[in-house]
Amino acid sequence: MFETGEPETGPELAAALQRLTQEGARTLGTLPVAVFFGPQRDKWSPAEHVRHLRKSSAPLVVALKLPTWLLRLRFGHPKRASRTFLRLRDDYRQTLATGGQAGRFAPRREAAPHDPDVRRAEIMTDWSLTNSRLVQALGSWNEQRLDTVQLPHPLLGMLTVREMMAFTVYHTSHHLTLVMQRVDESA
Repeated sequence: MFETGEPETGPELAAALQRLTQEGARTLGTLPVAVFFGPQRDKWSPAEHVRHLRKSSAPLVVALKLPTWLLRLRFGHPKRASRTFLRLRDDYRQTLATGGQAGRFAPRREAAPHDPDVRRAEIMTDWSLTNSRLVQALGSWNEQRLDTVQLPHPLLGMLTVREMMAFTVYHTSHHLTLVMQRVDESA
């Protein structure tokens, strides 16, 4: 479930993110609202996972709309080639295994919603729209620019835009998979 493949090009990364967003929305939409908002043991609820995914992708939408020269001025030029999707995935897994956490991108705790169906729809719509805007922004980037502009990642350091998009694809798959594994374990 929530397979990523090994997307490398901008269009492949965009398509993978779109597909994961659609699959995630469809799958999470089948969860009862009590499960969607309920913590999974001592871990985040599915709602919190989705809010985390939106919160971590939203800054990329802004960044990818900025002029290249401004990003290079602020964050410099990459000093190495972009890693492959699989290499980046493995580096992220290693970072998690050594204690990496969401930090400022963790979702804030929310009180129980007055209308859970409405709140779930808001959360899912916000996430889907953010990813749609991210895919749209990515569409204006050519393959060369993806490797010649870098952005800071809170756990992995400086990543090229290609790597940041690969991270976003894997990160989405990772969280959706965690949610559904925990749902299955509690069933």
